[in-house]
Amino acid sequence: MSSDHILLATGLSKRFFGFLAVDGVSLNVRKGSIHALIGPNGAGKTTCFNLLTKFLQPDSGSIRFDGVDITKAKPASVARLGMVRSFQISSVFPSLTVAENVRVAAQRRRDRSYGFWRSGATLCQFDDEVDELVDSVGLMEFRDDLASRLSYGRKRALEFATTLALKPSFLLLDEPMAGMSNEDVDRIADLIRKISVDRTILMVEHNLSVVASLSDTITVLARGKVIAEGDYGTVSKNRDVIQAYIGTTDD
Repeated sequence: MSSDHILLATGLSKRFFGFLAVDGVSLNVRKGSIHALIGPNGAGKTTCFNLLTKFLQPDSGSIRFDGVDITKAKPASVARLGMVRSFQISSVFPSLTVAENVRVAAQRRRDRSYGFWRSGATLCQFDDEVDELVDSVGLMEFRDDLASRLSYGRKRALEFATTLALKPSFLLLDEPMAGMSNEDVDRIADLIRKISVDRTILMVEHNLSVVASLSDTITVLARGKVIAEGDYGTVSKNRDVIQAYIGTTDD
């Protein structure tokens, strides 16, 4: 594995009841980059993403993360190594405040127990870190608001903060723009660009304008296979990509 790359997936395949959802996919993610995984509906993106993050086990192939073979690892194990994912649906605690959501994540990183029964004074040790994370995602003015009262886009920003509290070196984002207004899309795109400064990001995303503006490298899937890879200018002109998305190619 090259020292320039943080993830190396080779020949991944996954079958469901006879249907080959992922067919020999190989993916090489360079450290410090934003790498997008795209493709039309049914291309195998979600299955591939779940294989990489260990929520599914591959039928064949191998995965190495930062030099460590994680092919048979569990999600919690790879999270402890520094690979952390988000989900399409926001997964914050609605009855906790913004700061409390982030504090729970920070506590989990430092201890195997959440420490719910510790005194409030003990939990104050997390305050500076919590405020720094909340501020980093633009939510300081909502610090003491219940998460349930946030807009959808701000809930996603809070999810980023809780994810960052785990100190990931590799962040995997599953359709971070899904269901967002144009204003929220711009806000989250700026946030992704900001948090990518000192970490690697792999994202599955349908919004191609976001992919074009953020991504260093794009891998395109169709029918469970990689059909193209490169920057946006390269893949957007690829005949196989055009055919996969619109069903035809230019002469």
